[in-house]
Amino acid sequence: MINFKIIYKILGSLLFIEASFMLWCLVMALVYEEDDIPTFSISILATAFAGFMLRYMGRNAENRLSRRDSFLVVTLVWVVFSAFGTLPFLLGGYLHNFTDAYFENMSGFTTTGATIIDDVESMPHGILFWRSLTQWIGGLGIVFFTVALLPSLVGGSTKVFAAESTGPIKTKLHPRLSMSARWIWIVYLFITFACMGCYMLFGMDWFQGVNYAMASAATGGFAINNNSTEFFNSPALEYTTIFFCFLSGVNFTLLYFSAAKLKFRELCRDSEFRFYATIVLGFTAFVMAELILRNHYDLEHAFRSALFQVVSFITTTGLYNDDAARWPHVTWVVLSLCMFIGACSGSTSGGLKCMRGVMLFKVVKNELRQRLHPNAVLPLKVNGNNIPDPQRVSLLAFLTAYLLLMLLMAFVMIAAGIDNTNAITICLSCLGNVGPTLGIEIGPTMSWSILPDFAKWMCSIMMLIGRLEIFTVLVILTPSFWTKN
Repeated sequence: MINFKIIYKILGSLLFIEASFMLWCLVMALVYEEDDIPTFSISILATAFAGFMLRYMGRNAENRLSRRDSFLVVTLVWVVFSAFGTLPFLLGGYLHNFTDAYFENMSGFTTTGATIIDDVESMPHGILFWRSLTQWIGGLGIVFFTVALLPSLVGGSTKVFAAESTGPIKTKLHPRLSMSARWIWIVYLFITFACMGCYMLFGMDWFQGVNYAMASAATGGFAINNNSTEFFNSPALEYTTIFFCFLSGVNFTLLYFSAAKLKFRELCRDSEFRFYATIVLGFTAFVMAELILRNHYDLEHAFRSALFQVVSFITTTGLYNDDAARWPHVTWVVLSLCMFIGACSGSTSGGLKCMRGVMLFKVVKNELRQRLHPNAVLPLKVNGNNIPDPQRVSLLAFLTAYLLLMLLMAFVMIAAGIDNTNAITICLSCLGNVGPTLGIEIGPTMSWSILPDFAKWMCSIMMLIGRLEIFTVLVILTPSFWTKN
């Protein structure tokens, strides 16, 4: 049976953490003396009270999680966090219905970055900071954050890590998972603060630097200006954004081993990183050529715009420095491929992940060789490690589920009256946690506010499923999950 007491205990503890993050937003509201001070005060009290009640319900719980419990708690945490995250928007009247507020928060916590707000510059600083915090908290995972800070709370932390971490292959820095989580969070913090410092160096004020650094490190994409980074019209800032978004798309464990131990050759030898870098360079060259030939961009402008958009889409960040809706339609295909593939496993990005891309290419290569040599035994090796058959089956199951889910949701969107291009790219964007979409009704620089409420709920579900890599959520919907044995 499911151990509900430990689930209540974990949810209650995490709501206290969410209330503490809201407290930072209250400080921001006090600094700027805006009208969101009472909004955050009430939100903090309500969230902390709910956390206290859940902790009370989970008193005397055993610190033990089964695999079934871990799947349920991870899914519930994202749902509950997003629900309480709506309070600042609703109590302050910044969004007028629960659907919009929930969409905005789910988009933030899953680092999708799709917004329902047409004019973000009209929002008070506390609300803008809350939007940025949601994506930053969700960058490495809410429960992963708990594993780093509260190892005594989660007895089955390895199972929680497996349920929430991204990619087909799980790697650890340290035999103790809580220590691994702390080191990865240190890498995350270093990228965030380094990015913030560079942004301020190149012209942003401290508030802009903090918010855009969180958006870049988390590959979230929530901007505090209506025109995203295009607002600054600064090539230096755009190249800085490209660098830190690209860096945030690299496996954080690999980054740690490469940087902390000064083994940068290991980075270049890694199959997934080489695949990631090759795709970025190849797609950038193609888009750049299209912009020069068809849109008559000069060389530097074409290179910067192409590289920025390719990195933004493949890392599922969603920031922009140009309106890709005005680009040749063939570039939309390239950007859609970026949305589908995603960056590296073990990073803050979404999508299929480059590691799965590497594995799929090797599976196809082996299949071609098997046709010529039917009796050959062909290992599937990535970075010198043999991939066992169960992981190969999981890879194909994930790809099949991903494609079927995308087609099903796209069909539902088209049936709801959304045009074909938008419907397909909306599903790609939500399942890949990308943010922007490609089309006329909802372009890459537009908000998603015109979507009907039904579509917004479908998008919120897709964001959650995509962030938790499909099976963590889908397994809960199976009858066998709820049976006693």
